Amino acid sequence: MQLPVDLLVVGAGPAGLMAAITAAQAGSRVALVERLPRPGTKLVATGGGRCNLTNKLSKGDYLASFGRQGKFMRPALDRLDAPGLLAFFQSLGVKTHCADGFHVFPVSESAVEIRDALLSRCRELGIEVLPSANVTALKVQDGTIGGIETAQGPLEAARGILAAGGCAWPALGSNGSGFALAQAVGHSVASPVPALVPLVTQQKWLRHCAGIAIPGARVRIDLPKASKAGITGDLLFTHRGLSGPAALDLSGEIARHLAETGKPVPLCLHLTPETNVEAWSAAIGKWRTEHPRKLVRNLVSLHLPHSLAEALCAETDVGDDLRAAELPRITQRRLAEGLAGIRVEIVETEGFNKAMVSAGGVALREVNPRTLESHIVRGLYFAGEVLDIDGPCGGYNLQWAFSSGMLAGESAAQSL
Repeated sequence: MQLPVDLLVVGAGPAGLMAAITAAQAGSRVALVERLPRPGTKLVATGGGRCNLTNKLSKGDYLASFGRQGKFMRPALDRLDAPGLLAFFQSLGVKTHCADGFHVFPVSESAVEIRDALLSRCRELGIEVLPSANVTALKVQDGTIGGIETAQGPLEAARGILAAGGCAWPALGSNGSGFALAQAVGHSVASPVPALVPLVTQQKWLRHCAGIAIPGARVRIDLPKASKAGITGDLLFTHRGLSGPAALDLSGEIARHLAETGKPVPLCLHLTPETNVEAWSAAIGKWRTEHPRKLVRNLVSLHLPHSLAEALCAETDVGDDLRAAELPRITQRRLAEGLAGIRVEIVETEGFNKAMVSAGGVALREVNPRTLESHIVRGLYFAGEVLDIDGPCGGYNLQWAFSSGMLAGESAAQSL
């Protein structure tokens, strides 16, 4: 199989599509290689099918959300920041809005519109899209990329962009093959773990609260070197444990702890983060005199959903029939501590099949952040989740995919 192209892009997710479009707009002849029958399959599923493109954070705050990875990401964000991304989609006829003042979606609330707009632009630019093409190797000679090997035959090109994603959602295209391709040509890869993934708790009582969401909860890993601030956001109780942004944003770090130690990871759930133990203890003390005949679990239900209040009372040894006037001092303290911050243990995540992204990937020290070209293989560029970069919920990861795709595509085209 031979195509007269300058550039091969491996992976037709958001990063790969943007890379191909940017390079073709710069005059390069581009082929986009995708192992699934249709490009953009995972993109269509993002944000619950609504496609949270980006958010309203300033560039500095956005980069700070990625911690140490933020410094590496700056050149890509300088090339395409959030306003630039929205202007790009506006040029494709996609209108966006920000109903809550933070998350940006297409007005249609449809990820299909985003996918179709990108594919339409690919057709306009004459980009050759090769679906159902399984890439088996990168062709490298004398330290320079020369093309790829596929199950259907070889393809030659003077430049290549690896945008094959990570390991999350394998049914939607990301099966870790990009990591293997990079390793085979000499790159180091940080072992991937699931991220933005629901958590499974050791404690069974949480499962009686499945479906309950607590807005503005604070969740932190209760280990010596972990951040005391934790993550604040919506917390969702599931049939297996925890989900929602407050839990999901910690899940990559938790998955790494689980993989490295094999031990459960303790979490502290601050369901009422504005009220500490002393304040709760004082409030419960007032119940004795102000509501002596009322059941304690009903009083707790004034502050938390009823089934969660009942479960928390049971976990802190507050009997179903215990009235406020009868509450022992030691139980009062235990209840106050539970209301201020209940401790649970995470024994596993729900795995790559339920993960939105994977944490880990191609080592950043081996890639030039100003161009996203490999330091090991000349003419090979990287974009998106295949790199060792992952961010929180809320449009962070899609923004990075598009920004890195644009920088890689532009850099590869200019180098030609």
